[in-house]
Amino acid sequence: MTRRILIAGIGNIFLGDDAFGVETARELLRQPLPEGVRVVDFGIRSYDLAYAMMEGNDATILVDATARGQEPGTVYLIEPDLNEMGRLEVGAVNAHSINPVGVLQMVRSLGGGLGRLYLVGCEPAVLETENGEMGLSAVVQAAVPRAIEMIRSLVIELARESKEHGLVEAQL
Repeated sequence: MTRRILIAGIGNIFLGDDAFGVETARELLRQPLPEGVRVVDFGIRSYDLAYAMMEGNDATILVDATARGQEPGTVYLIEPDLNEMGRLEVGAVNAHSINPVGVLQMVRSLGGGLGRLYLVGCEPAVLETENGEMGLSAVVQAAVPRAIEMIRSLVIELARESKEHGLVEAQL
């Protein structure tokens, strides 16, 4: 049996570096992927993401702009504590924006299991532009290849764990 991994690019293309997850997903879609790995550009479609997360994935990798107070372009790999996230207060899920915590709560409220969850994030430089310009800042655009390598390494590690548990190994 092959491990099922969902890589979810999320963000708003009209808000500068908030499109980091979307752009990273688009780049990943141009590359060969191992069996069982699915990349989807969800943009701001929170309901679609929630339903995709309920499809029996062994792991979900969210890719998003993630402000943590570091230098713009810093790439993070985070394995969130799902128990802690369940206690966070979140407003109603909005069909025109995406809130990962709200999506996770929606999945749980619908009776879905989450499997393992990871976040590959990038510290944004610009989240809104005065002229409504689309596109990533140069420093965040330069972080996309680093994020892809981080995702590839994570997929290889998850495949290695699968092999140890008798599942088919994925090759990148």
